[in-house]
Amino acid sequence: MKRKKIIIYAAVSSIVLAALLAYSFTSSSKSGYVFETTRVERGSVSNTITATGTLEATNTVVVGTQVSGVIEKLYVDFNSVVSKGQLIAELDRSTLKSTLENAEADFDKAQAEYDYQRKNLERMKMLYNKNVLSQSDFDQAEYSYKLSRAALKSSSANVDKAERNLGYASIYAPIDGVVLNRAVEEGQTVAASMNTPELFTITNDLSIMQVEADVDEADIGLVQDGQDVDFTVDAFPDDTFSGKISEIRLQPNESSNVITYTVIVTVENPDKKLKPGMTASITAYVEQANNVLLVTGKAIRFKPEREMMMAYFESLPEDQKPMPPGGAPGTEGNGMGAPGENAPENPMQGPAPGEMEDNNNSKTLWIKEGNMIKPIHVETGINDGTKVEIISGLSQGDEIVISMSQGKVDKTTSEETSDDDEQSSPFMPTPPKGKGGPPR
Repeated sequence: MKRKKIIIYAAVSSIVLAALLAYSFTSSSKSGYVFETTRVERGSVSNTITATGTLEATNTVVVGTQVSGVIEKLYVDFNSVVSKGQLIAELDRSTLKSTLENAEADFDKAQAEYDYQRKNLERMKMLYNKNVLSQSDFDQAEYSYKLSRAALKSSSANVDKAERNLGYASIYAPIDGVVLNRAVEEGQTVAASMNTPELFTITNDLSIMQVEADVDEADIGLVQDGQDVDFTVDAFPDDTFSGKISEIRLQPNESSNVITYTVIVTVENPDKKLKPGMTASITAYVEQANNVLLVTGKAIRFKPEREMMMAYFESLPEDQKPMPPGGAPGTEGNGMGAPGENAPENPMQGPAPGEMEDNNNSKTLWIKEGNMIKPIHVETGINDGTKVEIISGLSQGDEIVISMSQGKVDKTTSEETSDDDEQSSPFMPTPPKGKGGPPR
């Protein structure tokens, strides 16, 4: 008797288990449609643009010479640290001294001539006042005096110029910094004519540098002062350096019909790893948001066809079908019928799926509630191509549809089974065979 009870309990348990399994296999896809979904989560998102540029010192000065001559002495070399006003080179002074001596001699001569013409004019004026000297002779004396005075001024200017040129033979550092380049050697002749000869290139402290990046005209409208920038250099491929945009230059650069604009990124370089001339690959964060609601970009791009949605809602059980305008499902629109208890609002009223977007920030997503999906309007923010910020319309944890298919079951959902599969399940009871025995 006890054994019979055990057998009966086992049989009943098998039947109940089979029924539960059959329900679980079919309830997830009663309509024959399978939905792939994602959850609304919190996180960070940013919109970026990329560009390339060159690292430069923030202040670079080319040191030249204003006079021609031979380099007599160099006091600094590459990478030398210099202070403002420090003597860094000297030119040969012999020619410049000779020029100064000649100028001084000309000045003495002009001074003597001026003194003579001044005294001569005074004598001529006395004679002219006594009517002893003619007007023309007096005018000639006055003219000679004025010429001598002008010659004296010119001579004095030449002396000043020669003295300055002699001073230019000593080259001093214009700023505090480091010598990046030395372009001359001792004994080399430099000629100061139309262009100033370059002797040294000196930069200020390299603990602060800048990247001069070329940003495409299509992206320049997104760039603003103060935006954060990350960049890498080939010398340190595993390191990421940071900076901020400090200047956007208005002058366009054209190359092969491509327009770019120079954007200056200020960079801190405390350990002096970065060096002038390095190529930087920059990523500028033109938009950033932290701890915001996010959905995958697939949810934004999912736009089911109207025909598919019509077929989907038709395939729902009667108590879950959306109520058409003016009546219950299956009745004419006379307004007399009522939907079932679980019937949702009619999501097919209004614009068709894929046609409900108002503008760039207003989007239509499909939210899954239980076994039903329905459209919902949301306001979006930053879109980085993978994640999209949700400003309003959704809550954290909402289940959003990203794909929809018919007759196929996603690996993450229960497999859809046919009637034949259900009949062949080992958990399902075998239907009794006909009295006539097996088919022939």
